[in-house]
Amino acid sequence: MFMSHQPVIDGFEFASAGAAQQGAWPLSGFARLRELLASDAGEVGYALQGTRDARGRPSLRVSVSGTLQLRCQRCLEPMPFKVQAEELLVLAATQSEIDAEPADASVPDRVVAGKEMAVRELIEDQLILELPYAPRHEFCNGLETEADASISPFAGLRGLIQRKQ
Repeated sequence: MFMSHQPVIDGFEFASAGAAQQGAWPLSGFARLRELLASDAGEVGYALQGTRDARGRPSLRVSVSGTLQLRCQRCLEPMPFKVQAEELLVLAATQSEIDAEPADASVPDRVVAGKEMAVRELIEDQLILELPYAPRHEFCNGLETEADASISPFAGLRGLIQRKQ
């Protein structure tokens, strides 16, 4: 069953019906993510699929794909970062239901389901989770050449000291 592009879904109903929604959103529409980007040009594709996990619990499969412009932490220039991710989110009725389970990194993440779950927030959360902590180009342009490496960082000071004497 395919549902039209909706800004909110009823989490349990969507999962139980095995509903699906997909589309694309401009990166400029994600306020929290935008703060982490070098540029908010472009868009990200997403798919949301209602399903059940291995234990039969209602779940959402969230997929995101696109290229984000991050800022390299070495040279501070923009760098493209390709995102292609899929995550299973197991729905819970309450936060206490989630808190009652032991923490285990090997099991799917849990989220509190509601009658009005914002699809944009689910997509934005997934994108933010995919970002590297300190993005860096594999090789930065113009950072350091072999000629620069042979020059002492204190060479400029030598000239200053000699002028003062």
